Amino acid sequence: MVSISGSKKLKRQMAPLFWGITRKDKRFVVTVKPGGHKKDVSVPTAVFVRDTLKLADSLREVKSVVYGGKITVDGVVRKSLHHGIGLMDVVELQGVPEIYRLVPKDLTVLKPIVINASEKTKKLLKVTKKITIKDKKTQLGFHDGRILISDTKVSVGDTCLVQVPEIKILDVIKLEKGAQVIVTSGVNAGKIGKVAEIEEGTFVLPRRALVDIDDRQIEIPSDLVMAVGKDKPVIQIQ
Repeated sequence: MVSISGSKKLKRQMAPLFWGITRKDKRFVVTVKPGGHKKDVSVPTAVFVRDTLKLADSLREVKSVVYGGKITVDGVVRKSLHHGIGLMDVVELQGVPEIYRLVPKDLTVLKPIVINASEKTKKLLKVTKKITIKDKKTQLGFHDGRILISDTKVSVGDTCLVQVPEIKILDVIKLEKGAQVIVTSGVNAGKIGKVAEIEEGTFVLPRRALVDIDDRQIEIPSDLVMAVGKDKPVIQIQ
């Protein structure tokens, strides 16, 4: 039988800090397999249950949960220990009353927060690609790897409030002056601010956003911010 390329484990010392794992334990830890989210900004299901939420003591217990179909991500049952859970994903575990959403928080790329049950079918997706396909239809690509053919008027960089798991667009939040944004990476990860200005990119510089955060204004590449609302976030992200 042909083996699947790629390692299923990672040295603990090389794992991202936001995974929340101990460093002086067993040498290897379960890693993320290729999927929707990038490897360096997602956490494998096994690590999320055992180390981030601390709902299990061993990998054996995690296998019982995952292989038993007791964990859903964005309303879809995931039975892989290596499935990457990333930005804005909604996680629900059978037998656990809390429902979690992963967001940037406290200067950390990803942290789970508890959300209301009424919001578990809502998710923010940032548009990262937009192309024209056959019959002049528009195909949108989102930050979590999903694609959708839609006639909705939206630009790259904007955020769509969608209903999961159907991926039905409920609203569009433009990345423009006056929009509320959350910083998704870097030294300001998790900070929420208001866009003062959008500066278009040049041959040398990327597209940038001037964001008012607390009592200061920072300039940050637009790739590192996500629009979350106009006057306030449209869903719970803190």
